[in-house]
Amino acid sequence: MRWKYSESRQKAVFLVSLSMAAFLLLVCPAGELVEKVYGQLFPTAAFCMDTLAYGERSVSVEGKMMDMLSRELPLYSYSISYFGDGMMNQYYREYVEILMQEAEEGTEEMPPEQGDQTGEGAGGSPENTGEPEDVPEGTEEEQGSFIIEEAEEEGGQRLNEEGSPFMITDGSTDAMDKDAYRELIHTEKAQSISLEDYREFEALVGKFYTVDASTYTTAEELSAIKLSSVDMKMAGSASGPQILIYHTHSHEGYADSAADDASTTIIGVGEHLAEILRQEYGYQVLHHTGVYDEDRDYAYSNALPALEQVLKENPTIEVVIDLHRDSVAADTRLVTEIGGQQTARFMFFNGLSRVRELGEIGYLPNENLQGNLAFSFQMQKTCEEYYPGLARKIYLKGYRYNMHLKPRTLLVELGAQNNTVQEAMNACGPLARVLDMVLSGE
Repeated sequence: MRWKYSESRQKAVFLVSLSMAAFLLLVCPAGELVEKVYGQLFPTAAFCMDTLAYGERSVSVEGKMMDMLSRELPLYSYSISYFGDGMMNQYYREYVEILMQEAEEGTEEMPPEQGDQTGEGAGGSPENTGEPEDVPEGTEEEQGSFIIEEAEEEGGQRLNEEGSPFMITDGSTDAMDKDAYRELIHTEKAQSISLEDYREFEALVGKFYTVDASTYTTAEELSAIKLSSVDMKMAGSASGPQILIYHTHSHEGYADSAADDASTTIIGVGEHLAEILRQEYGYQVLHHTGVYDEDRDYAYSNALPALEQVLKENPTIEVVIDLHRDSVAADTRLVTEIGGQQTARFMFFNGLSRVRELGEIGYLPNENLQGNLAFSFQMQKTCEEYYPGLARKIYLKGYRYNMHLKPRTLLVELGAQNNTVQEAMNACGPLARVLDMVLSGE
């Protein structure tokens, strides 16, 4: 049985709401029901679901909501382990924001619980790229009867509230300025980030990470000092390709992408990134344009054998980049201005091979997890120092996403479906520059 989440979100929300109402009606007298619903469950859920949707509140409150709903509604707890993206339709978002207004005062000062300080109570902020990994053959029965569709739709952060230009072209690459990035790769350092300010786990997670509700992390796993100390420096020259860029979801396009022109999709953006790395920084880059998402449910499984073959044939490759385009709510714009250029924001993503209900996923081992985490952290920190606000928080989720192939593996969500191709192209300059800084040890 295959559960098409993207086609059933409204039904799921309705069924969960109905189950919640039925449960409370059965266990509570009328007076207590009103008090429980309006005095505790709805306000707290409203405030915290806003947290999940937009990633703007503390981790401790997110964890509080997840723990509370898990205790009250086992069905919700079960479903959120799979559908942990926090995806809500536009009308539900509006309803949540209305409820949040009356809930915020009563929950903002809520002290963190013990589980939050260890990371196990940290429910994720579904600013999700969220791509649930394919279930390998032979494991469907072990994981239940559902094969979950990959979904990259997300709430995202509320950005650029004052609005920003949104210019649509005809999708032709001739209309783009592919040299616009040159103005963005020579900016001065904007700020210095002291690791001493983020020695505490909660401070580190609050600044740099969004933890999906489907997984958890710990202070031992995420340490600013530890992650910064990992040597990501790469040799300056090689006899073959040093960097591999590919796309698990090669069909992803932008607002003005042309249906018959791959150069206006994520593939074209990947080639632009490769060209900048070659021309500006001297790297040998292999851009692999294989198509693996004809059936998105199995895109990661389909891509893995091909990637293993590419790496076998090119043993000099040290860096692997899976470049995606995210999906967000229609009213969310992932764009910022750098040097006068409208530039798509991007996000680094890590899979932990671990889910809340089951713990470590034994059939998806990742011996390079710490390397992956160190790589994304160093990229994020450098982005914040040179391009504040360009990179969204690192998103942590429960599966593996083929990130086990190399320690220096990045999954990058560059822009979203309502960004223009030009905005995505503009982001390639800063992304390439930050990558070079980390790989050169600068």
